[in-house]
Amino acid sequence: MTEPGRFDADEQSLRAAVGGNALWYHTIELRPGVVTPGWFDLRSIVERMPWPDVAGKRCLDVGTYDGFLAFELERRGAREVIAADLSDHTRWDWLPESRASGPDYLAAIAGPDKAAGFKVAKNALGSSVQRVETSIYDLDCNRLGTFDVVVCGSILLHLRDPLRALEAIRRVCHGLLLSAETIDLALSVRHPRAGVARIVGSERLLHWWIPSLAGHRRMVHVAGFAIERSTRPYAIPFGRGHPPLDRSPLERTRRAFTRLVAGNHGIPHAAVLARPRV
Repeated sequence: MTEPGRFDADEQSLRAAVGGNALWYHTIELRPGVVTPGWFDLRSIVERMPWPDVAGKRCLDVGTYDGFLAFELERRGAREVIAADLSDHTRWDWLPESRASGPDYLAAIAGPDKAAGFKVAKNALGSSVQRVETSIYDLDCNRLGTFDVVVCGSILLHLRDPLRALEAIRRVCHGLLLSAETIDLALSVRHPRAGVARIVGSERLLHWWIPSLAGHRRMVHVAGFAIERSTRPYAIPFGRGHPPLDRSPLERTRRAFTRLVAGNHGIPHAAVLARPRV
């Protein structure tokens, strides 16, 4: 018997729906034995994030993609969860060199509807999360209201103006911000107290800025937040859907360094829990 509120379909139909989505960004267990082939798997590190008590709270997940963090907020007892993102690839912060070709490239590998995975996961989980189309820069309390908790995961590195984005989050956050972001471990080791960042300029991956550990914290502070809790570096593991990794000697050395500093293989991250400054 199907659990109340869950996707009313047999396992074969659910697996077909999962397989019909061109690209899964998140690894999500939709049902025992049915797991999406995400590029990244947050399941093993989600407890390392500095979660506040979200029970009964109104929450926002910014840059939700397939919705892993939005569904996690719901699982933790949030009263209402809004998941914000853009489906239109042309509205992303493309570098000048790739503004013409980038959207077509991404559509070719991810499909025309970036929200397709979210829709499958929401139905399968019987979720009440509401997805809203909006740019992070356009977050507006007149349209969305305000939120007790805002979660922003792995999005700032894809933005040309991360401080402007954090200021936009501050407009709708009247409680707490959980910012979990990619960091540069080498910069963090070389400059443990300096708020520095590396300009990446990766056209295909849409990477603009990657801060050091202290740089991420400084960005959140400068945008108008007071940090209450923070984490040490950790790494988000690659999921089984991730493209094959570069096996060059340089990349192998970088992965070994990540394991040494962050404790496991994957993309180095750090997270903070912060409150808007008065």
